[in-house]
Amino acid sequence: MSTRTFWLFLSLVLLHALHPVRAHADNTHWDISANIDLQTRYFTQDARWAGQDDSDGALSVAVSPEFRWRNAAGTQRASILPFLRWDNVDDQRSLADLREAYWAYEGDDFEVLVGANTVFWGVTESVHLVDIINQTDAVADIDGEDKLGQPMINLEVQRDWGLLGLYLMPYFRERTFAGTDGRFRPPIPVDEDNARFESGAKQQHLDIAVRYSHYLGDVDIGASVFSGTSREPRLVPSGNGTLLPYYDQIEQVGLDLQYTRDAWLWKLEAIGRGTASDNFFAAVGGLEYTLYQVFDSNADLGLLVEYQFDDRAATEPLTLADDDVFVAARFALNDMQDTTALVGLAYDLATSATFLNVEAERRLGTSYVLELRARFFSGDGLDDPVFIVANDDYLQLQLSRYF
Repeated sequence: MSTRTFWLFLSLVLLHALHPVRAHADNTHWDISANIDLQTRYFTQDARWAGQDDSDGALSVAVSPEFRWRNAAGTQRASILPFLRWDNVDDQRSLADLREAYWAYEGDDFEVLVGANTVFWGVTESVHLVDIINQTDAVADIDGEDKLGQPMINLEVQRDWGLLGLYLMPYFRERTFAGTDGRFRPPIPVDEDNARFESGAKQQHLDIAVRYSHYLGDVDIGASVFSGTSREPRLVPSGNGTLLPYYDQIEQVGLDLQYTRDAWLWKLEAIGRGTASDNFFAAVGGLEYTLYQVFDSNADLGLLVEYQFDDRAATEPLTLADDDVFVAARFALNDMQDTTALVGLAYDLATSATFLNVEAERRLGTSYVLELRARFFSGDGLDDPVFIVANDDYLQLQLSRYF
């Protein structure tokens, strides 16, 4: 299915789904909301690579309206979530995207969804290995948790033996990269406008994924299979002073497990991936223990430990989580302002490189949320992946207004 055909089909489906709204507005329900994010970053060190903007600060504004509809019978729903971001330093960080734009029909024990959607898989805190449906919006944040909307046809079947999901993805979303001016990039800029693909179909390759999830007592289990275009590109020299993203065809199997017992959470994510040049295994696993009402207060304290392993070859896409230990503390004050904080440190056992991450947020009144992030890197060895961003330590403050 070509890109034009897919979006035409999606438009017709959405028009059909929303037709009852025009004809019977009193029998349907719309939810309309939005939020605006004002974000500023302060970099504590000078830029390392030639061409990067050397100013200490950066400012961005993001707008996220949400339009959600459900029919009176509750069997159909539609969702449209545009996303717009403007950045004053890096043009490549400015973005227009549809995080969601779909119509869905819900039967008694199945659901069919057509359009763009965001799907999350995974249970661990530090790395989400099995999460492969959506492409990463890599210029949004270095943690890789911001995603681009993925066009798909999704069938979910719920039975007593578990939930089975089938995903057909007829169009591939390329990863975003920082421009020449931007931070968090390699020494050589990435030319994302001239990406290369192993498949002759390029972005029109049909990717397929299947996921099974269920619970057995206190254990939640998920198993997945993916066949298609890798969401992680290799960066190859172009010969004209830039790097080109190269997207391989991959086969991947994934497993995620979570065992809940009183205040304990035991977590595991593992994948096996095959490409034309390499087969590798990666896993992240650990535990989280929660101390409730610490110091006779309403606050909870969660303690986390995870180990990250990845034996991919040096020719595969770069990873920071190849032989690392992650320790963290999660605070939840359980107050009227929903104040939370997470402090985490990843330590590379092979190179002694570290990555310190602090995230905190607090609601202000009923319509505002203030969020603080701090990220600090150490790793000066040329063979250490952290070396690329070792000068990109930063503090980030974001104020969000919800409507």
